[in-house]
Amino acid sequence: MIDPRQIEQLAQEWAQRLTQFLPPGLKGFRQELETNFRALLQNGLEKLDLVSREQFETQRELLARSREKLEQLEQRIKELEAELERSDRR
Repeated sequence: MIDPRQIEQLAQEWAQRLTQFLPPGLKGFRQELETNFRALLQNGLEKLDLVSREQFETQRELLARSREKLEQLEQRIKELEAELERSDRR
């Protein structure tokens, strides 16, 4: 899942951006804005069904190995078909 520190940092950055547009009297709501934005961000990210970098890399490696094995099997099939064709000609 997403690193909570990254969510915290993102929430702080966006809260700072949002408070730039607030009238001077409302800048005190920055902490509340940050808290609410953090909760919205966390909720939205959880709905995305994201995977961690480690899970992604594991799946990528598995896919690469599967692709390599598939290429080897395709090559072996071609070789066997060629052998079969040669033996049929005899």
